[in-house]
Amino acid sequence: MNMIDAHIHLDRYQDEEIKRMVLDSAHIEALISVSFHLNSCKKNLLLSQKYPKVKPAFGYHPEQTLPSENELNVLLNWMNDHRDEMIAVGEVGLPYYLRQEQGISIAPYLEVLDVFISKAKIWDKPIVLHAVYDDAPLVCDLLEKYSVSKAHFHWFKGEQKTIDRMIRNGYHISITPDVVYEQEIQQLVSVYPLELMMVETDGPWPFEGPFAGKMTHPNMMEESIRKISLLKKLSAEEVSDVLHQNTKGFYHITT
Repeated sequence: MNMIDAHIHLDRYQDEEIKRMVLDSAHIEALISVSFHLNSCKKNLLLSQKYPKVKPAFGYHPEQTLPSENELNVLLNWMNDHRDEMIAVGEVGLPYYLRQEQGISIAPYLEVLDVFISKAKIWDKPIVLHAVYDDAPLVCDLLEKYSVSKAHFHWFKGEQKTIDRMIRNGYHISITPDVVYEQEIQQLVSVYPLELMMVETDGPWPFEGPFAGKMTHPNMMEESIRKISLLKKLSAEEVSDVLHQNTKGFYHITT
């Protein structure tokens, strides 16, 4: 299987782990390495310059304290300077899990996300989104506001009404290795069109089931593809090819 990891935090691995992951995996064609903040962006840029397989996305992960106005402007200016080197804006979105833990207001996060979506539109870049459950419709509102269709909801979870809306708008989702053992993700795969689907690891995030205790590696996507093929009642080869072409097309990957 030729595979592309549609969402990985490569900069959060150790240098030797990154080297082995990139050089020893001939069947991994590309890794979309998303960023957490400005320093993360800078490291992903360096990794992409060192390893052509690495395709960097630049952004500010929402599950953390928001940057100050000055910090945000510095990040946006840096992204603008490096817009030709980034494959997408991301990871950006809303802090669902942080809000569950701390009860923080979503309003300032919506304001920051509005800026990132508007920039993605101006720069003509896909956008990689962290938006689950009740947050997803709010993100759909912003995407529709700016007529952004090149939207990738990674590790998505949500209600059927939102799923239907995302399908109508042509938004892509990516499936993590927990599809092998999580019924919620299996149900999502059953109803979402294969043509709007990719696979990812979200590494180094750890997984359970058959992956318990193992370092998250793009090779795990092979098991994801096999499970997706069972759910879609198609061959693993056919599913692998569609997912591969989906990701290449969405991110305009030519090499």
